[in-house]
Amino acid sequence: MTSLTLLIILLVLALVFDFLNGFHDSANIVATMISSRAMTPRAALTIVALAEFAGPFLLGVAVAKTIGSEVAAPESITIAVVMAALVSASLWNLITWYFGIPSSSSHALIGGILGAVTIGSGFEVVRLEGMYKVGLALFTSPIIGFAIGMVIMRITLWLSQGATPKANIFFKKIQIPTAIVLALSHGGNDAQKTMGMMTMGLVILGYQDTFHVPVWVILLSATAIAAGTATGGWRIIHTLGGKFYRIRPIHSFTSQLTSGIVVLTASLLGGPVSTTQVVSSAILGVGAAERRNQVRWGVMNDILVAWLLTVPASGLVAALLYYPIKFIVGG
Repeated sequence: MTSLTLLIILLVLALVFDFLNGFHDSANIVATMISSRAMTPRAALTIVALAEFAGPFLLGVAVAKTIGSEVAAPESITIAVVMAALVSASLWNLITWYFGIPSSSSHALIGGILGAVTIGSGFEVVRLEGMYKVGLALFTSPIIGFAIGMVIMRITLWLSQGATPKANIFFKKIQIPTAIVLALSHGGNDAQKTMGMMTMGLVILGYQDTFHVPVWVILLSATAIAAGTATGGWRIIHTLGGKFYRIRPIHSFTSQLTSGIVVLTASLLGGPVSTTQVVSSAILGVGAAERRNQVRWGVMNDILVAWLLTVPASGLVAALLYYPIKFIVGG
């Protein structure tokens, strides 16, 4: 295949993954808004999609550089590795969406890269310092989200003591700016993972000498994730919006504020976090702060299993795909 053909295939695979990422993760941002009846589903998805588009332009490309240059040695990243990782992560997104499980697109992509690069070049090419940074961001962010969610909820409950039912009107309205902040931070974090993969492809195929993210890559990635978000992953919206516990406006506001703080901070620091994990843990933290026995902890068990399986499962699929893809693309 010519380098142009390979580039086109790569861009298509990357944008499909980005679209599915937005489609899969839209639930993270709009589920509590819809469940608390702060906004209609279509209005919520439209506002969030616009903010998702703006996120990558406003928050820089630190996460893209982490994904693109710090996970494995540059010489081990081939076009077959990038394609296998994208296909594997996309398949995992579709499977977990079908079963309504809020899993991590970030974990799936990292797992895909690790599986493909390890089968192609051996474990020694994995950059442990970069993996430490990625792992620290992915695995500590849910704990931080849970803790901050509890604190913010308790502060909010204390401040609203003695409030009349009219306080619900305030909590419904304030969800709009908090949802926009969360969507900006999600677009600024998750779209960058696709940017990193696309830019790796440009370097591998000789279209760039160094790893830097072109403006047109940012534009394509932002458009794809916004389009996926506008479509909406309704199965996961149902899980996050109602299966943990009965979401009221105060829960939606505090969980959105918590998630926005965690994901925005990670985006600015270049840490690729799972918005799904952060939002899920924030919702649990908020519910537990008010009344622990109102949280359906059993639902979390299914999500935890999916979280634990994501990296090894996507890594295995990418490893299985690596040699067939390498044969097809010609090396």
